[in-house]
Amino acid sequence: MSDNEKTRYSADELNEFEELITSKLDKAKEELRYIKSTITRSDDSGTDGTSGNVKVLEDGADTMEKESMNQLAARQQKFITNLENALVRIKNGTYGICSVTGKLISKERLRAVPHTTQSIEAKLAQDN
Repeated sequence: MSDNEKTRYSADELNEFEELITSKLDKAKEELRYIKSTITRSDDSGTDGTSGNVKVLEDGADTMEKESMNQLAARQQKFITNLENALVRIKNGTYGICSVTGKLISKERLRAVPHTTQSIEAKLAQDN
């Protein structure tokens, strides 16, 4: 039976995806911890030894970097939430089913974007 004919992935297939997602989740959480520690460190390291215009420029650059790091942290947190939601879908038996078409999402797409809820066809149709 091909993927197109099936309505759900088997327990073995779901286990494969669960391992992939768990691995990505562990890495994503580690990256988020690193980003947060970088933000915290930049709060601690002032430019007390500099003076005048140089300090103003450095403060501006520090502010831009911190804003960029905060945006990165927010994106990483969203990615983590999406991966955690994918694990929930595995547990409740809805993982790999397109939320738009109701058909199975291809294994290739799930391996590339394991937290997706849409087939590539549905995603492309939505983007157009």
